[in-house]
Amino acid sequence: MQIIKEVCVDSLEDAINAEKNGANRIELCGRLDLDGLTPSRKLINEAHKALTIPIRVMIRPKHTSFIYSEEEILKMIEEIKYCKELEVDGVVFGCLDKNSNFNMKQIKLLSLVAKPLNVIIHKSIDFTNSVIDSLELLIKNKDINGVLTSGGQRFAKDSVKTLKKMLDLAPNRFEIISAGGITFENIDSLHFLIQGKYYHGKKLIRLNIKNE
Repeated sequence: MQIIKEVCVDSLEDAINAEKNGANRIELCGRLDLDGLTPSRKLINEAHKALTIPIRVMIRPKHTSFIYSEEEILKMIEEIKYCKELEVDGVVFGCLDKNSNFNMKQIKLLSLVAKPLNVIIHKSIDFTNSVIDSLELLIKNKDINGVLTSGGQRFAKDSVKTLKKMLDLAPNRFEIISAGGITFENIDSLHFLIQGKYYHGKKLIRLNIKNE
């Protein structure tokens, strides 16, 4: 089984280096020091022109909370539409309600806007009351193609049982992208334990870049 290594970057230099050093896919963000925000349109456009591997763009207008106002949702829609114009591979977002559950109304709306791009729900799932219940909600929506998760913990290595359960639950069409402290130094040992296909991180491959 081929492993897909998705590297998250927040600069054009890092994106180019990631591809050159063996990344299979890029998650393009702004401000990785804030766990990733929506990148500038300039960066999205430059990366789209420069890279040959798939690019998925983070759509996250603010830090700390995944609870969004109507105005913030409208901003997210505009950024998703820009990504559609460029025909990037996909977009990455997630919305919660005040009870720490998915706001499925907002997620469904953004997913419909995003199509035919791939739609990935980010690590907001790890802040819900139950990652398993939340995953089951996502799987029911045919417009959603996958989820980025550390299994409810900060680090994937601490959620091996949960990640394996999530992998078992997900249909073939649905990507479970394991994340959370996964690096080129520990990916082999983690893969041995969970046998996933998709892995995500800043340091998944050896890079001569500033954020290593």
